[in-house]
Amino acid sequence: MITLSGVTKSFGSNHVLRGVDLTVGKGRSMVVIGGSGTGKSILIKCILGLVTPDGGSITVDGRDVTRVPRDAFLARFGMLFQGGALFDSLPVWQNVAFRLLRGELARPWAEAKSIAIEKLARVGLGAEVAERLPAELSGGMQKRVGLARAICADPEIIFFDEPTTGLDPIMAGVINDLIRQIVTEMGATAITITHDMTSVRAIADDVAMIHGGKIRWTGPASEMDASSDPYVDQFIHGRAEGPIETLR
Repeated sequence: MITLSGVTKSFGSNHVLRGVDLTVGKGRSMVVIGGSGTGKSILIKCILGLVTPDGGSITVDGRDVTRVPRDAFLARFGMLFQGGALFDSLPVWQNVAFRLLRGELARPWAEAKSIAIEKLARVGLGAEVAERLPAELSGGMQKRVGLARAICADPEIIFFDEPTTGLDPIMAGVINDLIRQIVTEMGATAITITHDMTSVRAIADDVAMIHGGKIRWTGPASEMDASSDPYVDQFIHGRAEGPIETLR
C-alpha cells in the first residue's frame, strides 16, 4: 500500500503540492488525472524519492520512503516513461534487461538476455526484435519495449507516465490492454498519469483527480462519472466551461 499524507512541495513561489492525501491499495491500479502543471509528475517523483517533499509523509507498506535503503527500495519499482527513454546506442534486449545487467539485480549476461526476450514476447514482440536498435522501431514498438523494460525485473509497483502519448487510437488501445493484462497477471500495484480518458476507463480500478495542488476527488473508476464534483465533471468531459480556468 502507498500512502501520502499532507504532502507539500514548492519550488520558490510555485506551490505545486499543497497537502496531498492519497492511498493506493496493494494490487490496485490507480490513475491520477489532472491538467498540465498540476503536480502529477512531481507526485510520482516524491514517491520514488527523486524529489524530497517539503512536508507530510509518504509510506510504502508502512515504511517511510525517506528512511529506506535506496537501491533496495527502487528495485521494487518499474516505470514506463512518457517518451520511451530508450538508450539509442543499446540493442532492444539490453534496453529491456538494463536493470538485470548491473547493480543488485544483476544476472549473468545470457540469463538477462533470455528474460528480456521472454518479456518482449509478453508485449507481443518477437525475438528478432531483440538485436535491433530503438531507432529501427516504430513508435508503438518502442512503447512496447518500454513496457517490457518496466516489467523485466518483476516489480511490485509500476508507474506509467502518459503511456499512450503519441500513439494512434488503435495502438493506444493495444497498450492499454497490455497494461491492464500485465498488471492483473503480476498482481502489481500501479499508478498511471494520463490525460487520456480512454486509458483511464481501460486500466483504472481507482481514479484520483489533482487540481490546485490537492486531490479534488478519489474513488472507484466506476463512480467517476457520477462524482458530482464540478472539476472532475469538466475534466472528464473535456468542457471549456467550468471551474478549471482555460486559456482563451
